[in-house]
Amino acid sequence: MGGKRAEWSNPVEFILTCVGFAVGLGNVWRFPYLAFKNGGGAFLIPYFICLVIIGIPLFYLEIAFGQFASLGPVKIWKINILMKGLGYSMVIVSWGIALYYVVIIAYCLYYFFASMTSYLPWQDCDNNWNSCLCQDGKQNFSLPDPWLGARNDCLTFSYPVNTTGVSVSEEYFRRHVLEITDGFEATGGVKWDITLCNLLAWTIIFIVLSKGIKTLGKVVYFTAIFPYILLTALLIRGLTLDGYKEGIDFYITPNLDKISDASVWSDAAVQIFYSLSACQGGLIAMASFNKFDNNVLRDTFLVPVINCLTSFYAGFVIFSVLGFMAFAKGTTVADVATAGPGLVFIVYPEGLAQMPVAPLWSILFFFMMANLGFSSAFSMVETVMTGLLDEFPAISRSKWRVLGFRFGICMFGFILGLPMTTRGGDYMLTLVDNAVGGFPLLFVGFLELIIICYVYGFFRFKRDIEMMIGDRVCVNVCFWYFGACWLLISPLALLAVIVFKIIQTKPFENDGYLYPDSGQAIFWLIQVTCLIGIPVWFVYYSCKKGLGKPKSDWGPALTENRTGRYAAPFSDVTNSNGSAPANDYAMNMKGQPQEYSNQAYVAEPVDTVATKF
Repeated sequence: MGGKRAEWSNPVEFILTCVGFAVGLGNVWRFPYLAFKNGGGAFLIPYFICLVIIGIPLFYLEIAFGQFASLGPVKIWKINILMKGLGYSMVIVSWGIALYYVVIIAYCLYYFFASMTSYLPWQDCDNNWNSCLCQDGKQNFSLPDPWLGARNDCLTFSYPVNTTGVSVSEEYFRRHVLEITDGFEATGGVKWDITLCNLLAWTIIFIVLSKGIKTLGKVVYFTAIFPYILLTALLIRGLTLDGYKEGIDFYITPNLDKISDASVWSDAAVQIFYSLSACQGGLIAMASFNKFDNNVLRDTFLVPVINCLTSFYAGFVIFSVLGFMAFAKGTTVADVATAGPGLVFIVYPEGLAQMPVAPLWSILFFFMMANLGFSSAFSMVETVMTGLLDEFPAISRSKWRVLGFRFGICMFGFILGLPMTTRGGDYMLTLVDNAVGGFPLLFVGFLELIIICYVYGFFRFKRDIEMMIGDRVCVNVCFWYFGACWLLISPLALLAVIVFKIIQTKPFENDGYLYPDSGQAIFWLIQVTCLIGIPVWFVYYSCKKGLGKPKSDWGPALTENRTGRYAAPFSDVTNSNGSAPANDYAMNMKGQPQEYSNQAYVAEPVDTVATKF
């Protein structure tokens, strides 16, 4: 089966890596906003239901799948070679997310360095990038000249009716950090300071992943744990600010009427996919480095619960400051809350600027955000590397060749990220974010469930898991839950979300900006690219080899783990005399001998969920 595969030094490294992979930037900027938008505390009902019926079952399926075969997300589809395209789709999705994710980390690094001053550059409007609409509290836009003669260039400016100005933090982000253009097709040239931060981010990723999980397993002790210390420090600070209570009340007060809205359930399901990093191949890749008998059942409940509680916890950190901002402005929390990068790079920095010792809190916040980003990006990029190294083992014959390969992947990622570090790059970043994180994840999850549980067979997969963690009472009890989810509830839930999103499909826009035809074409091209490998590979291999079954070497990767029916080369046919092969599935779901007819399995009426091929 090949050489010894690298393994985590201990189970804690795997758990921390999965926590770091799952707990990322979206926990801070996406979940809190979705909660307030979709009914506050009431959003927790569909969120945790989707966690139970979709998130945890998919998480268990993927880490058990990866640990059993000890293979990356591409090579592992020797379980059914016809569906190898699904593995390529996972890698492409993971790669697409990594590309824009690292650019956002570059933004965090930029703000981190910009905060190293005695006075934050977004605290006032006295900068050369500020427009006549800038508002730092000194301007009165009810007057003909809000600047009271302080800026001669604004004396003849035509102010919009009833304008209240633009916050100084928004102008800093859009006019200075991004220097954003008027539209998607106006790239405006490369923004070199952001590009250098992006290069720094990819350099850090290369250094950490230069030796694969040997270095990653040590770095996660810091990147997965330290953000919780900073989150707690920021929460304590937020709870000392005026108006914090209004912000938290706004966050958690339930609006039960929202639960009947189908879009709320769709948002909850997509957020579960995003936050648990399911269907990206990362969980399979990280689990492939586990010891064969690692307790995946324990990890299955531990990591998702930690991730979801972190999202809920981060909401208090964010909304305590938003309540303070609303109090200071004399407005409502709804008027200051926003989603996505705007929450992290516009709204929260504005709140930080109003705190005593603002630079210190800004440094801590953006250092925490960079850590959260890196902890996820490490696993995303390692997923791509692991998938390709498993698929092309010739690269692994020399450690220098592997090092060069890892360096090449990181530099390639930096180059592909250049369109997102131009002055119009934010349009591309938003487009890639929405394209990769929608239909591709849902389709991959749905097909993964169907192939493993129906084509390969649920009971066969159950016995594979029992080979790893034993046939204990708790394992058998949990399989009643997982069986119901894998075979029925999860596929139907995913199918319902896919259908709902198809019905909701409309031309892509963001914050009222409708992307031009070129942007719409790229949006759909990205989604097609993520999924096209599935039908293309299926057709190619069907024409070349015929319909697929598990390859002869399918099973545990290490020889010492290949016991029982995996002790000899795998066979899905009977012997020449019609008897069952000694190493194959000779038992039905009741543990009784299975009979054969015409050299094919015969399923009993009660044995409906495919123990046969």
